[in-house]
Amino acid sequence: MRATRGMLVGSLALIALGIVLLLHNFLLLADFNFGAFAPLILVILGAIILLRGDLLAGGEARTFGITRGSVERATLEISAGEIDVSAQPLQREGRLIAGQYAVNSRPALDVQENNATLIMNRAATPFLSFADWSMNLAHDLPWTILVSTHLGQANFDLTGLIVQKVVIATGFGDIRLVAPQEAFEPLILKSALGNVHVLVPMGINARVTVSGSRFFHIHADENRYIRDESGVYSTRDGDNPPIDIYVSGTFGDAYFASTSPD
Repeated sequence: MRATRGMLVGSLALIALGIVLLLHNFLLLADFNFGAFAPLILVILGAIILLRGDLLAGGEARTFGITRGSVERATLEISAGEIDVSAQPLQREGRLIAGQYAVNSRPALDVQENNATLIMNRAATPFLSFADWSMNLAHDLPWTILVSTHLGQANFDLTGLIVQKVVIATGFGDIRLVAPQEAFEPLILKSALGNVHVLVPMGINARVTVSGSRFFHIHADENRYIRDESGVYSTRDGDNPPIDIYVSGTFGDAYFASTSPD
């Protein structure tokens, strides 16, 4: 909460100062003296330090790791803002998640019985830490993955993972997803102004449903995907029940391609 208040106070003060300067530039404030407002910058910096406890947190990331224990099911909630985030399978046994995160931060962990919820929130990390977030997920338990970013990109390689549900939404950032072998619920990918890349490994059956504006264009590998009359793209191989992937966007492009299982 201290981090959130610090960001809110600093942001509102800077916005107010920017509005005043714009009005002065357009001669709507003829007698405006910028020098008189210079101490306001010190007030803003002091408020951030008071409420956050830091000002220059640095951009370096720190590694972290959480043991699995008795956890049998996990949920990963990420609100990354302008930070790029990526995930891939974890090779080391006995851990639930490992990777790198913002300096002086680590995911918030809540365990109820055998269910674990990990929350990675940009508002809870140092304000000036812009290091990418990267994590490795245990491959022997089902994951629910919920991701949102504003400017950041999302790169998720779900090869070999057990997936319950996936929702990834970005504003300006691109999405890159390598599909898992199976998923219990649909995978949902949304980007307002970014591109969406879906890669389905050979031998995996997938069904991709696309929706969006006329400014959102589709590029599918014709050697791998078949488009039916309803606009759904399906892979040509795989005998297992198809993984449902829903892709939507306003501006940008969607690319459907293949990748080798390794």
